[in-house]
Amino acid sequence: MRKARILNSDSIMDFSLYTHCVLLAYNEEVRKQCPAFSCGNTELDKFFEKDAENYAVEMLGKSYCWVTDDEQKQIVAIFTVSNDSIKTKDLLSSSKNKLQRHINNLKRGRSYPAVLIGRFAVNKLFQGNGYKIGSQTMNFIKSWLIEPDDKTACRFLVVDAYNKESVLSFYLSNNFLPLFKTEEEEKAFYHISTEEQLHTRLLYFDLKIR
Repeated sequence: MRKARILNSDSIMDFSLYTHCVLLAYNEEVRKQCPAFSCGNTELDKFFEKDAENYAVEMLGKSYCWVTDDEQKQIVAIFTVSNDSIKTKDLLSSSKNKLQRHINNLKRGRSYPAVLIGRFAVNKLFQGNGYKIGSQTMNFIKSWLIEPDDKTACRFLVVDAYNKESVLSFYLSNNFLPLFKTEEEEKAFYHISTEEQLHTRLLYFDLKIR
């Protein structure tokens, strides 16, 4: 059981992940100790109920959760992370230049190490009402990935965010940037027909300039 540490005093509110919760590996034992988790999104709820542990067994993603540090334990938020990379070989010059703006010219290459937030959800009981659980979790992940005792380097944090205004606004407000300037550019990169709907947008955060 690991206590979360305070990252930024400005982000501490009446209810704070950093003072009222513990960070745990999300597994069957945690699920047995807590009421059923629901974020209000059927797809995400199903993933965390049935698939998250299989992803961990197959080493495709590891899930962690914030759980209230009291007798009435509640899972407040869950996130899944895995290794990834951003490859620049086929990016348009505008996207490549934006991505590499803060990277030393001598260190620029075709690929940069990244961590993917594969799934992320907040318990619907803790959504809104000034909790800002999502932003608190993002602040934690950003700091967590650059701790001195990390065993591997990671330059970027990336997420395939649902292509919905509310979801994109959340990540943009947490200083993530779209890798592609337009949906048309992103469709072309992934060889998606212009007539098809783009279900997700690839966003990134540069951990070096956080």
